[in-house]
Amino acid sequence: QVQLVESGGGLVQAGGSLRLSCAVSGSIFSIYAMSWYRQAAGKQRERVAVSTSGGSTNYADSVKGRFTISRDNAKNTVFLQMSSLRPEDTAVYYCNAFRATVYGGTYDYWGQGTQVTVSS
Repeated sequence: QVQLVESGGGLVQAGGSLRLSCAVSGSIFSIYAMSWYRQAAGKQRERVAVSTSGGSTNYADSVKGRFTISRDNAKNTVFLQMSSLRPEDTAVYYCNAFRATVYGGTYDYWGQGTQVTVSS
């Protein structure tokens, strides 16, 4: 069974930084696309960053230049370095592991979420 465990959330002042970690167990980490999503109160969940199994990355416009996603395949861990944080970054952040098979099946796993609160 695949498990994702996030850590690193907390309370930070605007302009500060935080690093989130997501440790993955139970499967071959390197074959998954790893993403960070966030969900603010009363809003839909949105993807903020993705790191594909091929090594490419992509970011939501709202976090480009401020957030960096990275992965350590040897440690089965994905990170989200967040800098220049803004109050609007306040949300529960979720780690996601996804892969699609050549047969059309998908594997989609989520962590429990970690709260990030940015004070003004």
